[in-house]
Amino acid sequence: MKKDVHGITVGQFFATYGEKLQMELLTRSGMGLYRLIKEGSINRPALALTGFLKYFANKRIQVLGAAEMTYLKSLSPERSAFILREMARKHIPCLVLTRNYHPPLWMLEVAAQIGLPIFRTPMITMKYVNMATLCIDNEFAPTGIEHATTLDIKGVGVLLRGSSGIGKSECALALIQRGHSLVADDLTVVKLLDERELMATSRPLNRGWMECRGIGIINITEMFGIKSVRHQKRIDLVITLQEWTPEVQEERTGLEQAYYTILGVKIPYIELYVRPGRDMARLVEVAALVQALKTIGHDPAKDFNDRLIAHMTGQTPPNPLLKN
Repeated sequence: MKKDVHGITVGQFFATYGEKLQMELLTRSGMGLYRLIKEGSINRPALALTGFLKYFANKRIQVLGAAEMTYLKSLSPERSAFILREMARKHIPCLVLTRNYHPPLWMLEVAAQIGLPIFRTPMITMKYVNMATLCIDNEFAPTGIEHATTLDIKGVGVLLRGSSGIGKSECALALIQRGHSLVADDLTVVKLLDERELMATSRPLNRGWMECRGIGIINITEMFGIKSVRHQKRIDLVITLQEWTPEVQEERTGLEQAYYTILGVKIPYIELYVRPGRDMARLVEVAALVQALKTIGHDPAKDFNDRLIAHMTGQTPPNPLLKN
């Protein structure tokens, strides 16, 4: 299930990221915080301050730094107030003054008249723009829900899928006991960041909690410590647990790489079959470590295949440890 975000209020953005971005509200509390930020980016209104508003990015947070504030000081208060009113007519969400600039009296008066929230931050302009862009991009990132459990296994983000009752939570619990970390149990929220990276997290309500059939709800943090739970993790591998049947043709070499698509991004994919006597947690752990090797350029299946071909042709087998 995919969800696209069409806006976030100024109040929500301030409540979520205000402390991180060192933002201070200068206008009356609550004034204009209902205004919507409709684009996931930040704007410095350079040409707009001269009165040219044809291509004005009015749906974004507007940031005034040293250059903008110096330019406004060169104008009369009446002209500056007129420009701000014209910008506000385009329904800008808010103003942020960097470098702890104090807003001039005319700016506060116009803001009070039109209900425009004004913030300031001690950050330099470029640092604020970079950090705020990451924050707002996170809010506007396409979001999906996967019926899966997600873990951090030795730095590899594993999305563990499977039908209800197949043993996802039991497998995850065994991995947590071995020192790995839980990101989300049973229901994983996935965000597409920068159109290329899938980030998994859980809903705040059940973060750190897990359902274990036959026992009930357990608190992972209290049982295994704070290191056993992660807030979020990039998805590097998708594994589906399947019920084994005699007709199943299981992968034997690992030469053929399959992929699973989430929000348009292809992720390496493996199917593991559940049957009596198999240590599924161990298999998932090994699969994650193999994926880690592939990430740094060492594919065990391909390396062995190269050695086999070299042996058959009478050549010296290549040494995978000498790869660049």
